[in-house]
Amino acid sequence: MKELYVEINGTGPDLVLLHGWGLNVRVWDGLVEELRDRYRMIAVDLPGHGQSAWSSGRGTPAEQAWLLHSTLTSVSNRYSLLGWSLGGQIALDLAAAMPGQIDRLVLVAATPRFAQSPDWPYGMPPAVITKLATQLRQDYRRTVSDFLELQVRGSIEGSGVLDQLRHALFVHGEAQPGALEAGLNTLATSDLRPTLSHVKAPTLVIAGRNDRITAPAASHALARALPDARYVEMRRAAHAPFLSHRGEFAALVDRFLRGADIQEGVVGSGSNFGEVAVVGAAAVGGAVIGGTARDRAASGRTVSNPAKGGGGAVARPAAKATPGRPAKKKRMKARARKKLKASSR
Repeated sequence: MKELYVEINGTGPDLVLLHGWGLNVRVWDGLVEELRDRYRMIAVDLPGHGQSAWSSGRGTPAEQAWLLHSTLTSVSNRYSLLGWSLGGQIALDLAAAMPGQIDRLVLVAATPRFAQSPDWPYGMPPAVITKLATQLRQDYRRTVSDFLELQVRGSIEGSGVLDQLRHALFVHGEAQPGALEAGLNTLATSDLRPTLSHVKAPTLVIAGRNDRITAPAASHALARALPDARYVEMRRAAHAPFLSHRGEFAALVDRFLRGADIQEGVVGSGSNFGEVAVVGAAAVGGAVIGGTARDRAASGRTVSNPAKGGGGAVARPAAKATPGRPAKKKRMKARARKKLKASSR
């Protein structure tokens, strides 16, 4: 199989960019524009995505990581690595296998295990992944389209982010069906937790607070399991914070790559109105895989809290309305008038 398609822009230390399932290098255009004057940006199309060829024998993260390593050998001998979603899993695998080659690691909307299991409550139920795979075989374009829409739910500027994702496919090419199926199988079966102790590079894990695909709790658990990682969660961001919060995201990544101290916690402009993204209730072609507390409150559904181990479903009743100041003042005046009348008798 030939090397993967690569685009290189800018000057400075090397930063390799790995996109997510179904997308291609065009999703990085905004980030490249933000950072190209400080870094040599190396964007790679994963196998069977965009302009990279597909081979059925290159389906697992380890195989794709090795192919990526082979491709990068002719481009860079030492680099920092930024992986998003499925690209984050490949980045993890490469960082564990080649610790001496990677300076720093940035993982966006990433998880070491996508599927839920008894010892990993933060993932997607296996039955949902199976249903998604069936839909993919029946109508892969519709499934990818629904998946793109799910990525932006709960995000500020969601329609604009969705336009950018669709534009990437329109101008640079769709992923091949075989690559999509293999990628989904990787997400369903891969478990990188045993390799995390081998990741030696300082790592920044970034999550979108309203992410419907990768629960923030999964990314937080990933950061806790890595030897040298810090976790940052972005308000009003969903699965693609580098698009919805482009300037803030670029500044955060730049500070981390330059060795600045990154404080863990919640960052980002605006307020998310108390929504908490958890795995459970939004639909991709009929497959239930995400949602927010607000979504489920409107439908009468309960909310599973993965931050507490994903155990029970907790029903959250709607908050009672708080009286406004005008109504409160009227009541106070009425009480004062009553007291005045009583004292004058």
